[in-house]
Amino acid sequence: MSEEIENNRRRLGASIDCIRCNVQNLVLENAPRFAKYTSSDVLKEILYVLATIVRNSIRKDIGDAKFCVIIDEARDESKKEQMAIVLRFVDVDGFVRKLFFDLVHVNDTSVLTLKKELMSVLSIYNRQIENIRGQGYDGASNMRGEWNDLQALFLNDCQQAYYAHCFAHRLQLALVATSRKVLQIHEFSHN
Repeated sequence: MSEEIENNRRRLGASIDCIRCNVQNLVLENAPRFAKYTSSDVLKEILYVLATIVRNSIRKDIGDAKFCVIIDEARDESKKEQMAIVLRFVDVDGFVRKLFFDLVHVNDTSVLTLKKELMSVLSIYNRQIENIRGQGYDGASNMRGEWNDLQALFLNDCQQAYYAHCFAHRLQLALVATSRKVLQIHEFSHN
């Protein structure tokens, strides 16, 4: 494991411990004895507040810089369609950063729906479409086709938003194709 990953895990652990301590000291110890802060609605609200804080911090880190969007769409366990949004940018110290930004539930995965939802998320956090300099998708036909796909729609709005096929997805496809040739690996990965 790289040193950077280890340092990030340590920082995340310290942040979680700090939040736990604050919740314990400020909320649970001062709450009426009959109050419960474990309902799903309260937990969802707490997560929403924390996610908003993280997204605002990312927005601040990006500033007015150009950025890339990496998008993947999939179904969650309840069979609802969702779109994961990752932003890639160069921070003020000159380091390339790639950070998970949002997970959006969408009604469908049509090109227009995905574009509308992405534009909505970006506008909430004052990210301008004109500042997109790259697009990364998994290669599904609605994402990277030549004429009426998501990457083409964004190229119409911002001619510098070049498309690149997601390298992690390429690796996954290569591994799946290779594993089919080794029976033991293929059986292991499909059981």
